[in-house]
Amino acid sequence: MKINLYFATVLGTGEMLCEDIVRAMSDEYDLSMSDMAHLGVDDLKDEALHVFVSSTTGYGDIPESADDFVEEIRERKPDLSGLEFAIFGLGDQGYGETFNMGSEQLLKILKEHGAIQVGERGLFDASSGDMPEDIAIPWLSETLKNYKSTKSK
Repeated sequence: MKINLYFATVLGTGEMLCEDIVRAMSDEYDLSMSDMAHLGVDDLKDEALHVFVSSTTGYGDIPESADDFVEEIRERKPDLSGLEFAIFGLGDQGYGETFNMGSEQLLKILKEHGAIQVGERGLFDASSGDMPEDIAIPWLSETLKNYKSTKSK
């Protein structure tokens, strides 16, 4: 199964997390990763499952590295109904009402254009003391297990 990982990050945690996912799961899956700064709508056309990892910045915003991608979606208004995706958010409960809103905003934009969410949005809380990979890898494994079981029916 082909999985494309895309990260939007400010301090690099999203990129490091995607690297950890690739290391942990590359024996079982065909994984690639890239920065959303280099992602365009036309890159979403292959038959892969697309997994987005987004931190939150400012007042609940998507990181700047995803600005061009999000703007392209808003301007082109593409039909993303063939796109299946999962999403994982990086945030900190210490920021209360803006906790993990970057991934929430990205999720909303994708779904508004017809993309199909696979599984629940995964959430990481930096104030928990856990490492992001200790939350994200089990979340993605479970999401993929459920995804594969629905695909085989």
